[in-house]
Amino acid sequence: MTRFALAPLALLLAGCGYVGDPQPPALKMPVAVHDLKAWQRGARVILEFTIPDRTTEGLPLARIGEVELRAGVSPAGVFNTGAWASAARRVEARATAPGAVHVETSAAEWAGRETIFGVRVANTNGRFSDWSNLVALPVAEPLARPEALEAEAVPEGVRLRWRAPDRPGQTFRVWRRAGKEGQAAIAARVDAREWIDTATEYGTSYEYSVQTALKAGAVEAESEVSERASIVPRDVFPPAAPKDLTGVAATGTVELGWEPNIEADLAGYCVYRSKDGGAFERIAGGIEAPSFSDRNVEAGAKYVYAVTAVDRTGNQSPRSAPAEIEIR
Repeated sequence: MTRFALAPLALLLAGCGYVGDPQPPALKMPVAVHDLKAWQRGARVILEFTIPDRTTEGLPLARIGEVELRAGVSPAGVFNTGAWASAARRVEARATAPGAVHVETSAAEWAGRETIFGVRVANTNGRFSDWSNLVALPVAEPLARPEALEAEAVPEGVRLRWRAPDRPGQTFRVWRRAGKEGQAAIAARVDAREWIDTATEYGTSYEYSVQTALKAGAVEAESEVSERASIVPRDVFPPAAPKDLTGVAATGTVELGWEPNIEADLAGYCVYRSKDGGAFERIAGGIEAPSFSDRNVEAGAKYVYAVTAVDRTGNQSPRSAPAEIEIR
């Protein structure tokens, strides 16, 4: 055999690596869902979960065959997943690929009972994953949606009021979206049918809604969300009238003093005076301290003074109780 005839054989042998033991074919079985969540909203049960994008061998999973979502009560005795699954009713859930899945179904069938939900996923060959985490949900009679939500600007902020039927144990979630915020967030949880939002700013738009909630096991049943109420609060609220105005006559002057106002947006005070029973006239404004000296007085005249408070928006309080001073 010539060296040319041996060359192909040498190349063939050089190209062959070690051949190990035969490997079983990949089952391509989807990884089990692990994040199943279930809660009740009004007359519906809402379920959400994520279908993993990997098989149990760690291979990518691009498509799935079917989703089997089941709901049923716990069998008597020691819990057994197989016994539960065989008796549980199938709930329609559709998906063709890995990713987030959202399912809504009627709660009427399970009202008043604790219901267990579980899901598993099959590959395109019909081979199913293990069952997901099982979620036990006590299904309650549907909660009524709050109605007639009203938003009103008050000196403390924005007051909300709404109507809802009485039900033992229920609370209310107040949702708020302020200004350019993209989504509403829970701003308060209250027992009463009203709430004052003290964390507001004048000139900013606010959108509110309310939802009834009721503790049910480890989760909360919830109502449908109320209609929204929108408001842009404006500062139209004057300060309180100054208190305890007193005056003391001295040579050529009247010294006035009063209790300082405590409003956070206080800008100052105005002083009004009536001479010998005439109409009140403003004799001073923009006074920052709670005191004033009137040096334009005449002997033998009778003066009556009053003071108002003014905020930074220009809202002016009612007049204080008068103080009468006679110059001798």
